[in-house]
Amino acid sequence: MDPLSGAGPRRARGRLGAASPGARAAAAPWARFSAWLECVCVVTFDLELGQALELVYPSDFRLTDKEVGPGPPGSRRGPELSQPSPGFLCFRKAASATCPSLTPTQAASETLSSASAFGSVADRRVHGMPRTGTTTVGRPCRCKQVKDSSVKRGYFQKSLVLVSRLPFVRLFQALLSLIAPEYFDKLAPCLEAVCSEIDQWPAPMPGQTLNLPVMGVVLQLLPFALQVHVPSRVDRPEHSPPKQCSHENLLPAPVVLTSVHELDLFRCFQPVLTHVQTLWELMLLGEPLVVLAPSPAMSSEMVLALISCLQPLKFCCDYRPYFTIHDSEFKEFTTRTQAPPNVVLGVTNPFFIKTLQHWPHILRVGEPKMSGDLPKQVKLKKPSRLKTLDTKPGLYTTYSAHLHRDKALLKRLLKGLQKKRPWDTQTALLRRHLLELTQSFIIPLEHYMASLMPLQKSITPWKTPPQIRPFRQDDFLRSLEHAGPQLTCILKGDWLGLYRRFFKSPHFDGWYRQRHKEMAQKLEALHLEAICEANIETWMKDKSEVEVVDLVLKLREKLVQAQGHQLPVKEAALQRAQLHIETVIGSLPKDLQAVLCPP
Repeated sequence: MDPLSGAGPRRARGRLGAASPGARAAAAPWARFSAWLECVCVVTFDLELGQALELVYPSDFRLTDKEVGPGPPGSRRGPELSQPSPGFLCFRKAASATCPSLTPTQAASETLSSASAFGSVADRRVHGMPRTGTTTVGRPCRCKQVKDSSVKRGYFQKSLVLVSRLPFVRLFQALLSLIAPEYFDKLAPCLEAVCSEIDQWPAPMPGQTLNLPVMGVVLQLLPFALQVHVPSRVDRPEHSPPKQCSHENLLPAPVVLTSVHELDLFRCFQPVLTHVQTLWELMLLGEPLVVLAPSPAMSSEMVLALISCLQPLKFCCDYRPYFTIHDSEFKEFTTRTQAPPNVVLGVTNPFFIKTLQHWPHILRVGEPKMSGDLPKQVKLKKPSRLKTLDTKPGLYTTYSAHLHRDKALLKRLLKGLQKKRPWDTQTALLRRHLLELTQSFIIPLEHYMASLMPLQKSITPWKTPPQIRPFRQDDFLRSLEHAGPQLTCILKGDWLGLYRRFFKSPHFDGWYRQRHKEMAQKLEALHLEAICEANIETWMKDKSEVEVVDLVLKLREKLVQAQGHQLPVKEAALQRAQLHIETVIGSLPKDLQAVLCPP
């Protein structure tokens, strides 16, 4: 399976943050740490001065106050939050001069509008005074609030932030639940010890059981926990699997994680279950959407749940689980002089109701209610009703879903609530429904795209390989009559209309570019194999020196591509290609041999 880490020590430091020249020699010990995290930092917030970066570890990692993201929840001037937030939230930061965007190797020609760092925040209010109250919430981090009359809002705030390129939400929740309480008691020495432990972890490798010891606890990732595409500089398997830490067996019973990224989808979608297919369509089409939630935690989880409902289709738009009026893109996203960008925004400030009123889709969710019955569902409402800050929960949109609602699914989920079915089971039902819906939509596209590939018998060794035929939307739509989604999905509706709108979305562009790239690489690989299987000596008999030299240069170029894992070619074919090159060069005059094979 593909390792999820990059090659080389502190590989990302030249992208997200830059190590100082004097510290480069010391960067090697953090190679394993950087496979999981970019850095760990502590952010404090002052109402008058704003947020400040108090601590970054490893210490040679450069990160500015702006790059670390939003300040602690509840720290904003104005009505950003009406009350202290739960302790876990996520945010993404756009690329900047010192924080350039990451280019996923499997992305379709950088279809992400803003690839960015993925931050996980544990919020805590602390001060050198006796505690007056402790709040434990349904999140992995303990939040505490201490009154302080010297601070205008009554408490001092501090956040512990994990900065990573990997969208491992559940793993980071578990990690923060262990680190945050201990850190705020013991401060920097604890953080240094934790980072040293993480630096001993094996690389994130799918298909293997990984034991990750930290603070006397083992976080155990099962073999299928990492079965998710994540940004990575290396997308080929390494020959040697990562070694396990020798002291793992001495630790207590592990905390088992069956997935590092999957959220509790049912809990997130409870208030919008009746509109989950409408939201799925909006995500599929890459429509601009604002999620207004009562807390950063709810905002983060709802946005992450929305973008995950398209799996296994790659989400090719931008998304911000927690966006505030202080983000650098605030003016860009709120301007009325151009159409809203293809972004999913998670916000908590009711001010956005007025500022983003021109956005076509706004989802407002209320406080969660954990009862035995299905929570009150948000209603579809016209955007024109978004006029006041006390707007009621609802999906404000003029969009009409193309597909009919799956009433059988809603009945099964409601019946599960009544029978107190485990939430994991409810989530599995909902996730399977969304997965099958996405697959039913994508399979006809995959079949049609495969039909555009030239036949293997048309690939000859001494001619340029044939081109992939163009994707013709009308031809594809006609093919749906006998090979459409109705073969795998029982839902009725306007599938043709949905496909037509999908063709205009960033997701079609991303999917098509990636599939076209893979097919082009396959064609090049088949062409190289055809050359390797041909009789090179027979071909050379009536060829000029120019043609022979041209063949050598082309074969070398293909070998470089194949050895760089850009072509899916077997090792035996590469060896035959190298022999062909040696044979061809050996037939040339000595002067040309010296040029092609310099000493």
